[in-house]
Amino acid sequence: MFDSLDALLLARAQFAFTVSFHFLFPAFSIGLASYLMVLEGLWLATGKGVYANLFRYWLKIFAVVFAMGVVSGLVMSYQFGTNWSVFSDKAGPIIGPLMAYEVLTAFFLEAGFLGVMLFGINKVGRKLHFTATCAVAIGTFISAFWILSVNSWMQTPTGYEIGANGQFLPGPSWTAIIFNPSFPYRLVHTVLAAYLTTAFAVGGVGAWHLLKDRSNPGARTMFSMAMWMAAIVAPIQIFAGDMHGLNTLEHQPVKVMAMEGHYESHPEGAPLILFGIPDSAKKRVDYAISIPKASSLILKHDLNAPMKGLDSVPDADQPPVGIVFWAFRVMVGLGLAMLGLGLWSLIARWRGKLHEWTWLHRAALLLGPSGFIAVLAGWIVTEVGRQPFTVYGLLRTTASASPLDAPAVAASLLAFVLVYFSVFGMGIWYLLHLMKKPPQAHESTLDGAPIRTAGITPAPAIEGGEG
Repeated sequence: MFDSLDALLLARAQFAFTVSFHFLFPAFSIGLASYLMVLEGLWLATGKGVYANLFRYWLKIFAVVFAMGVVSGLVMSYQFGTNWSVFSDKAGPIIGPLMAYEVLTAFFLEAGFLGVMLFGINKVGRKLHFTATCAVAIGTFISAFWILSVNSWMQTPTGYEIGANGQFLPGPSWTAIIFNPSFPYRLVHTVLAAYLTTAFAVGGVGAWHLLKDRSNPGARTMFSMAMWMAAIVAPIQIFAGDMHGLNTLEHQPVKVMAMEGHYESHPEGAPLILFGIPDSAKKRVDYAISIPKASSLILKHDLNAPMKGLDSVPDADQPPVGIVFWAFRVMVGLGLAMLGLGLWSLIARWRGKLHEWTWLHRAALLLGPSGFIAVLAGWIVTEVGRQPFTVYGLLRTTASASPLDAPAVAASLLAFVLVYFSVFGMGIWYLLHLMKKPPQAHESTLDGAPIRTAGITPAPAIEGGEG
């Protein structure tokens, strides 16, 4: 039944499916590790039980998220050898060392201190335990550094030489490879996205419990902290996204054409298409709602700046426009919604109603998963917009796949779908089960025994301190 299907399409679908699952967990664990570091730091600095309680509350969730991220990442990596062996052979001399650096620096750092962070609160001193928490948080950032360096090199390859057998070989300097043109922008944009993902997840959980009990100090504190993050980071992220877009226009202009839905070139200012239905067969966007010349203003800061369209690019070098077009709008739309909620929370805070406005809490609950959707949409824009290349402009996707038959790829894809939805489905259900429980006032210990570190006597109930 699978003979009529295309092995390349199935291999792409398999990688897209597995990496989509995997990407959600690091996007949460990067921000959550930093949040735990802040909570423990505030607890040690103030001695307030509310921070200790929230540390324990989110530590359980972090442990599950981190485990699922590691497992899904290991499974995903095997596909480089099974489905994409040609890509692995040609790009391995550059991709391999960068991935190894990630293991040697980030993964070893995380693995070395994770046990102390999870189980050592009453077994080591306060400085060592806080150091372990900081090490795990820093490790997640270092991991993002190397992984994004790899991905960015595939988007904007520099510093390479072509060997006799067609392999990409390192040039004289690894710095040009690691710090390729799109890497700084991609790193900032992705890490901020992880922080926003965590902020809105924490804010959604806090809002859920505030709707049930506005007097819960733990819920009040986590909601306040999350809204501060939303109000501060969302506008920074929009600025970082704009800078990243300008960088993409310089190095990957075809991707921007697909994002904007520009099938035609515009010699005297391009419109900003807000909504529409891309039709690649007819080379147009049907039912378009647009703002004249606004795209030129945003991308080139000039209303009348000319903008090239997809009509200047061969069909064989164009990405699937519809997917990129809509994924970009989902990402931007959710980003604006996050900004709106952050500004709304500032008004509520100014009015002294941050924990009283029910509609604010309902909106925060609704936007709780928005960060996950936004990062997934952003990944789709990045990866699908790079097509039809794996190494942009140099190695085509059609030339990167293993010589496998469609039934073999389809069988492994089906197995992945069944296993992922069952195993990770149960994991996500358990995470929601943990989040459903409110932070308890009696949780002034971090592992069931009295906290004996730092000479701090745990409070019999959570104290005040709402962030």
